[in-house]
Amino acid sequence: MRSLSLLDGCKGTQVYAVNGGGGGGGGGGGGGVGEKLFHQLHEHIRVNSIRSKTTTTTSNSQSPIVVSPETLLPYGLPVSDLIEPQIEPFLKSVHFVDTLADIYHRIVGCPQFEKSAVYLEQCAVFRGLSDAKLFRRSLRSIRQHAVDVHTKIVAAAWLRFERREDELTGTNSMDCCGRNIECPKAALVSGYNPESVYDPCRCSGQTELQESDHDSSLEVNEECSTSYEDYDMSFCIGDDEIRCIRYKIAALSRPFKAMLYGNFIESRRERINFTQNGISSEAMKAAEEFSRLKKVDYFDPKIVLELLRLANRFCCDEMKSACDAHLASLIYELDDALLFMDYGLEEMAQLLVAACLQVFLRELPNSLHNPQVMKYFCNYEAMQRLGSVGHKSFLLYYFLSQTAMEEDMKSNTTVMLLERLGESASETWQKQLASHQLGVVMLERKEYKDAQRFFEVAVESGHIYSSVGVARAKFKRGHKYKAYKLLNSLISENISVGWMYQERSMYSSGKEKMIDLNTATELDPVLSYPYKYRAVSFLEEGRTELAISELNKIIGFKSAPDCLELRAWISIAMENYDDALRDVRALLTLEPSYMMFYGKMHADHLVELLRPHAQQWSQADCWMQLYDRWSCVDDIGSLAVVHHMLANDPGKSLLRFRQSLLLLRLNCQKAAMRSLRLARNHSTSEHERLVYEGWILYDTGHREEALSKAEESISIQRSFEAFFLKAYVLADTSLDPESATYVIQLLEEALRCPSDGLRKGQALNNLGSVYVDCDKLDLAADCYMNALNIKHTRAHQGLARVYHLKNQRKAAYDEMTKLIEKARNNASAYEKRSEYCDREMAKSDLSMATQLDPLRTYPYRYRAAVLMDDHKEADAIAELTKAIIFKPDLQLLHLRAAFHDSMGEFSSTCKDCEAALCLDPGHADTVDLYNKALAKANTETEN
Repeated sequence: MRSLSLLDGCKGTQVYAVNGGGGGGGGGGGGGVGEKLFHQLHEHIRVNSIRSKTTTTTSNSQSPIVVSPETLLPYGLPVSDLIEPQIEPFLKSVHFVDTLADIYHRIVGCPQFEKSAVYLEQCAVFRGLSDAKLFRRSLRSIRQHAVDVHTKIVAAAWLRFERREDELTGTNSMDCCGRNIECPKAALVSGYNPESVYDPCRCSGQTELQESDHDSSLEVNEECSTSYEDYDMSFCIGDDEIRCIRYKIAALSRPFKAMLYGNFIESRRERINFTQNGISSEAMKAAEEFSRLKKVDYFDPKIVLELLRLANRFCCDEMKSACDAHLASLIYELDDALLFMDYGLEEMAQLLVAACLQVFLRELPNSLHNPQVMKYFCNYEAMQRLGSVGHKSFLLYYFLSQTAMEEDMKSNTTVMLLERLGESASETWQKQLASHQLGVVMLERKEYKDAQRFFEVAVESGHIYSSVGVARAKFKRGHKYKAYKLLNSLISENISVGWMYQERSMYSSGKEKMIDLNTATELDPVLSYPYKYRAVSFLEEGRTELAISELNKIIGFKSAPDCLELRAWISIAMENYDDALRDVRALLTLEPSYMMFYGKMHADHLVELLRPHAQQWSQADCWMQLYDRWSCVDDIGSLAVVHHMLANDPGKSLLRFRQSLLLLRLNCQKAAMRSLRLARNHSTSEHERLVYEGWILYDTGHREEALSKAEESISIQRSFEAFFLKAYVLADTSLDPESATYVIQLLEEALRCPSDGLRKGQALNNLGSVYVDCDKLDLAADCYMNALNIKHTRAHQGLARVYHLKNQRKAAYDEMTKLIEKARNNASAYEKRSEYCDREMAKSDLSMATQLDPLRTYPYRYRAAVLMDDHKEADAIAELTKAIIFKPDLQLLHLRAAFHDSMGEFSSTCKDCEAALCLDPGHADTVDLYNKALAKANTETEN
């Protein structure tokens, strides 16, 4: 039912590349290369490890350490009553598929100029999903379909923020990515042009220089074409007399025309006294020049500001627009924006205010902590001032408030921005979101009465999930029974959803509580609170092994810092300090500022307390440990080793990059991007920095720019990482034979360059995948065998595929069994092995895969297909629906739509297709199915 493409082979395991020193090159040709590299690496590690262990043993024997758990647990053991599930600050729909389908239907059906607003709603819905790429895609769509300057600057700034370029050293907030979609200059151009957003922008100095030369020549020609005799009047300001051409000044505006050609006395005078109008002679000279040249580019900014004031006073629209645009083009730094913002607001200069606003937004999150900036956003009067020049919007305050919540959820700034968000809300979903988020923040601030009020407003607006907040606030205010009754009503009136039972368990006890927790896990296995509560309950009963086992269930597929913290906490109680230190180091990789023990101790401090009591490793020992853990697919253990190594060498970009690979394998995209940025910041060479920048760009949807970075890096130095990056980016499409040959050449070039064994293994694995796609099975098998020789364990999967394609099904099954035995995280191995055995064995393997990782969708699809083949249509639909409720996946929705179609339920088919297309509007099979089902549904309606 599935095929393994190069992208699957890369992205599902070790996606990117790591720059490293070490072993020799190796191609995909023979087993000797991999064996030689394997022996070289192990000999190096063995020698260094022996030296290190000798030193460590001598040191430890002199001062044996005795420690009790009490000294490491100053806040005691975890208590079940103190554990609470977090209320998510996002929109959550009970009927999520209906919500997705409705959004897609409105995107397709609404006028072009209104698409941006619907994409904003899609953004808010996607914000609560784990896949950050969906949110970024919607954000790009907002920018693509934006009409006004305001929407463009906010969307472009938000896109930049999502890459967190503020954390990249040597960058400026107004730097351009090279495309119109994020270009600060392109954002200041009004108008609807969705096709141009991905075009290269006009930020090159050469283009500007050519335009400047062209402008200067125009000015000279205009100067030469005006003779002294043409001046037929003067404006007198003090002792200065400014000669003007009457009809040109009159052409500036109706008031000037009335004054100079109407029934006013000035119309009969050659000299007009303008002293009392508050305009300087320099500004009036500039106005005269503008009347002839229609340009203000060569004036001093102070003069242009005066011209702007003059234009407002005398309604000179053309001159105002020119001044506004010119002043806006000068705003690049925060100081400039702070200086000109008040002028822009006072003179109603929309473009100037937009330029200042753009700088403030592109400086986020730093500008949140600048009172001079926040005064323009936080209070109601400031919002109204922005509104007076067209810069008050829900989009603006949504961006600001989300950034503030990420920085400090409890701060006054966050509260004020959320209040402004609510005041700018016009649509129902906007009111729901603003009220719900205010409720979440107030709950965090322990202002329970206000929290309850905001949650109730959200519920009244139709956001059912906010009922959880109402119940929690009531519970905190001492009304436990009322909270319980509220959840009872919620469950009886709606379809069953996991978070409802999870919340109700908070207000019950004993057997009833456990039933609710188990039901919550059954309905939504991603919820972490039930696992945590059961684990702590086991701990309180003295069954520590069961407590650890319970947490292992969820950590096996969801690397949640709170679950890692709890497992470390229990490990300390068991005096298992090595495992405790492993988990604390891993959670610090996910959240560097994490606070342990109910927020009372920084995790870094606990590392220092645990370190003397755990096994001591040198850097060489760490490399060996990393090699072993990586090979046995122990991602949490690998993260801990890398964190240990970084403590000794924090500036090592290679390690930061290795960290990012592990985090991506664990689906921790935000943390992975942070590690990538740190790798880039600590890179010691230009070619290395370019590679890391390429991965950052690729991961945020800038494929062409990533490819350009790889090529630039190769032009400086031929390195494994640059070739690997280029090969990976090029392979991110359907490869035709010519493209596949080129990717093979790139990977072979990568293998000729120095790198460590783990990266060589990845390249060999990817090369094998391309050979398989090109039907070169023997070459593919050689690559996989070479990868296995240097302990790249995942190559078993590729080799199994080769055996399968050669009709050696038993050998394929055995190969996957080897992977299952070696890999600590082996849910994917069980899933893949199911393809190489009979139906009953496949069911068993897929059942194990679901048990280990319920987020994997293939087992649900397989079981549903089997049920459909057995003509159990209702059961097949139920199997898919069970997974869709907690993971609305494209493939699951598409398959359910196909089942509905085969059953003649065309309206259900259309709904599932619309939901799937909301997730991926370009999915060809779903588009085809949708069009056919839509035609059938219309025919049914007509009949």
